[in-house]
This record gives sequence, structure tokens and C-alpha cells, in this order.
Amino acid sequence: MCGVSPTCARCTAEGVSWCPISSCSSWRGCHSCTWSWPWGSACGRAVSGPGGPSAPTSVVSDPLPWSVCPLNGNRTGYDEECEKASSTQYFWYRKTLNISPSIQENGGVQWEPALCLILAWLMVYLCILRGTESTGKVVYFTALMPYCVLIIYLVRGLTLHGASNGLMYMFTPKMEQLANPKAWINAATQIFFSLGLGFGSLIAFASYNEPSNNCQKHAIIVSIINSSTSIFASIVTFSIYGFKATFNYENCLNKVILLLTNSFDLEDGFLTASNLEEVKDYLASTYPNKFSEVFPSIRNCSLESELNTAVQGTGLAFIVYTEAIKNMEVSQLWSVLYFFMLLMLGMGSMLGNTAAILTPLTDSKFISSYLPKEAISGLVCLVNCAIGMLFTMDAGNYWFDIFNDYAATLSLLLIVLVETIAVCYVYGLKRFEGDLQAMTGHTLNWYWKAMWAFVSPLLIISLFVFYLSDYILMGTLQYQAWDATQGQLVTKDYPPYALAVIGLLVASSTMCIPMVALGTFIRNRLKRGRSAPVA
Repeated sequence: MCGVSPTCARCTAEGVSWCPISSCSSWRGCHSCTWSWPWGSACGRAVSGPGGPSAPTSVVSDPLPWSVCPLNGNRTGYDEECEKASSTQYFWYRKTLNISPSIQENGGVQWEPALCLILAWLMVYLCILRGTESTGKVVYFTALMPYCVLIIYLVRGLTLHGASNGLMYMFTPKMEQLANPKAWINAATQIFFSLGLGFGSLIAFASYNEPSNNCQKHAIIVSIINSSTSIFASIVTFSIYGFKATFNYENCLNKVILLLTNSFDLEDGFLTASNLEEVKDYLASTYPNKFSEVFPSIRNCSLESELNTAVQGTGLAFIVYTEAIKNMEVSQLWSVLYFFMLLMLGMGSMLGNTAAILTPLTDSKFISSYLPKEAISGLVCLVNCAIGMLFTMDAGNYWFDIFNDYAATLSLLLIVLVETIAVCYVYGLKRFEGDLQAMTGHTLNWYWKAMWAFVSPLLIISLFVFYLSDYILMGTLQYQAWDATQGQLVTKDYPPYALAVIGLLVASSTMCIPMVALGTFIRNRLKRGRSAPVA
């Protein structure tokens, strides 16, 4: 019971935060299949330029909704916010999220993402309605389908112009990053998430295995597959990331070449990317006054700076990737495949987290005696969906970041540390070794025992201390807010009530451990007192 409560609390927070990924993926995927008409697309924006509307086009050739900026209210130019940012950022922050300027301005619930959220949890409920048998079949599909999409994307990504630049960037060691302890901390944390350690989903699904199941062999296989998948997905990601960076770099060069050609009446084709710097030096020395007028408009184009633009989380999934997809041929096909893959990943994570919550609840004789399994499943999905409605508000993305950043990490590390200590030092490593020997038929070697008893606890404690010190040195917790007037993200401090929610998220899972342990200790003491013989 001591491990059930924190797992349920943590998986509830994580499952709630994963659902917006699924809903946004389905929302963006539907927007990838739209028709263009003279009055605009189904997304409520015109696809024509300021000169006039375009004719209706087919689904495949129709530009993606985030490929160009929409027109302003007077239809005399493009929207000001979109011009200051980019069409991809505008569609994400304004059209998809309709984000507010700060977390204090919650706004109302938006029906489009709210409907997608309800449909996502309805799908989860239907999948878990018949228990683990039906859930396992669905998880097979949600786990294997992304591999098929990744293989397709790998073939396409390696054939894109500039893919080699991204792969070289990926495999080139950066000593300053390798020497940074935070890089290793982030890598270790990512392993926790990708393997599902501390979530309870692994324990929930493993509880249905036969006692003779060789869990040791499966642990090795899962670890190898997990690491291989990370490298495989990174190759796909960086090949497409290299295409995006190369496209932006060459587009920047073309704009500079066009600017200098028009400003100095140069012959078309004379100025190229190879002689650009040489010609710029010549123009600066020959026409210093005129060049000084043009100089503020000349952008500093650098492929390295484009590749160094680090983005993570939803920014990587819904901005960087979609910006690369919009420049591909048959972009709608790739967009549908990509968001379908994200939908499957989100559904798989939701099913795993929900199973981690339902398994201890349905196994509880007290709860199952009052409610059938279908009712318990429905209540869990209903509660998670109700909490998830918070993410569909104008400030929902800020609350999503809070759940995503603070519902895990510290609490996750503490739960895994307590699990390790409980198995090795409370239950006993020798007893645990005997259980595994009875299951697998052979004894454990020294490597497993050393890792469980010493190496893993020390690494987890180091991670835990680092995160605590990092939060303390950080001072006031801050978040990235979208400023429509500037068309970019700005840093703001969390208000007091948001800090209270962050503390509640961390405490909801971590405090369950000492509270349940204390309750169990008191109950056992009372039982002993009642059963003690009276002198």
C-alpha cells in the first residue's frame, strides 16, 4: 500500500498531462487535411496573399494551415503578430492554444481542444473497459505503429537536402556539453521517463505475468530496445532538423543576396553564397555610406546558429517539426503521419498510466466490493478528463508546463529511491534474490546485486540532491509566457498560487509514502496492543 498511493498520485498527474498531447495531435492532424476556398480554409484563415484570394485546391496540394500567415482584418497585409513571430509559431500559440499573455489570465474553456480531450479519454475508457486483455492488444498497436511511421520518416529524412548537416551535428562530440553535469542529469532523467521507472505501469502490467516468467531476460531486452529506439528516433529527428536548419540558412542567404543585388544594382546571378562575404567586404569598402544604410537590414546567416537553436517539449513537437514538415513536398501527407504517430504515443502513455492507477484500485477488496470494474474505470477517466479541462483554457499551456515539469522529476526520483531501498534493505536483497531464483531458475550474479544495493541508490540520491540545489539556486520559479506584441516568449515569475499548486503536485505523491508508512505503523502497533496478553 505504501507504494500504491504515490504511484496513483503521480500517474494521475502524469496521465492528465499526457492527454493534451493526444488531443493537440488529433487537432493538428485534422487541420492537416483541409480544403482551400476563395474565402479561406477550414481553419478560419485565408490562404491567399494580400493581392487576392486563390482558387480551391485539392487536399494534397493545399498548403498547410501554418505554412503562411493569415491576412489582417482589413485584408491589406498579414497579421501583425504572425509577421513578428512566424507562421508556425502563430498557428501554435494563437490558433491552436489561443494562449493568454500570462498564467493569471485563465480565460474560458475552448471547445475545440476540449472536445478532443473528451474524445481522447473516451478512447482510453473503451480500451480499458474489458481489462488488461483488451488494453494489451491496444498497447501493442500504439507501441508498434510509431515504429512504422519512424521508418517511413527515416527514409524520407535521409533523402532531404541538408539531412547530413543534422546528422553531423548529432554525432559530433561537444566537449563543453559533455563536461556539463546538467547534460548527464537530463540524460538520466530521460531514461526514467522512457523506461517508465516509478510510474507503476510496468508493475501493473507485470502483475499479470505467470510466476515462471523470466523477468530478468525481459528487463535486459526492454533496456536494449529502449536505448536503440532513442538512437533510432534521434537519427530521424536530426535528419529532419538538419533539413530545417539548412532550409532556413539558405533562405536567409537568398534574402541577403536579393537585398544587396537590388540595393547596389548588381547583375543577376553575380552574387552567390560562395562569394557573398567577399562581395560584402568589397561593397563596404567601396560604397561605405550606402552600405551603412543597408547594413541594419542584412541578417547574419549561420548554419551553426540554426543548428544550435535548442528546443524541447511541445516546442520541438509542434513548432520545430511542423516548420520542417511545411517545407516538404506533399507536406499534408507527412503532417498526417506525424501527428498520427504523436497521437499513438500519447494514447499509449495514457493507457499505461491509467492501468497503473486502476490495477491497485480494482485489486482493493474494499473498493471493488462497492463498485464494479467498469465504474471504477469510468470514474478514473472522468476525474482525469475533468482535471485536464484546465489545459484547454487560454492559460492552459502554462498549467500544462507546471504538471509536465513538476509532477515528475523530484517525486519520481523519490519514489524510485524508496522502491529500491524497500526491496534491498527492508524486504531484503537475499529474499528478493531467492524469489527471482525461483522464477528464473538460476541465481543472480554480482552485477545485479551491486547495482541494486549500491550504485542505483547513490545515483538517484545524487540526482535528487542536484535537483534540490538547482531549484534553490534558481530562486523564484519562472515560466515562458507568449507576448503577442513582440511575437516571442518572455520570462515571467510564477504567481504565489501557482507556486502553491507546484508544491501540492510534488507533495501529493511524495507525502503519501511517509503518511501511509506512519498509518501502517500505528495500525500494527494498535493490533499488537489489543492482542497482547493481559497479566
